Amino acid sequence: MVTRQIAEPIGLPEQAGIARQCPYCGVLLRSNCPECPYCHETLPKVRIVPVAPVARRGQIRRGLLWMLLAAVIHYFAAGHSAMDLPFPIAPVVTVYLSPLLFLSGLGLTLYGFYSRISE
Repeated sequence: MVTRQIAEPIGLPEQAGIARQCPYCGVLLRSNCPECPYCHETLPKVRIVPVAPVARRGQIRRGLLWMLLAAVIHYFAAGHSAMDLPFPIAPVVTVYLSPLLFLSGLGLTLYGFYSRISE
């Protein structure tokens, strides 16, 4: 069993989240230490970047992609193309699944437009 050494004891339990591990020797340190007291390597600065919210344009693009995918699936599965597929496609794909995918993409696109306008 491997035990970890703590270079500077962390005082309060709610401050336990501010500890980090030395990338060189593995000792737990406070996050404000500029260098490890055991291996004397300088620790790289860690920047905390806020996470950006989900892009509304991404939802619009994803919805349009789903609609295009549904159209391509329906085109080939329904037999409208001149190319014969080497395996049979169940009719449930053309009757239920491809229209469901198309309507889901349409809904996601409309939601993306609505959320973009309401910002």
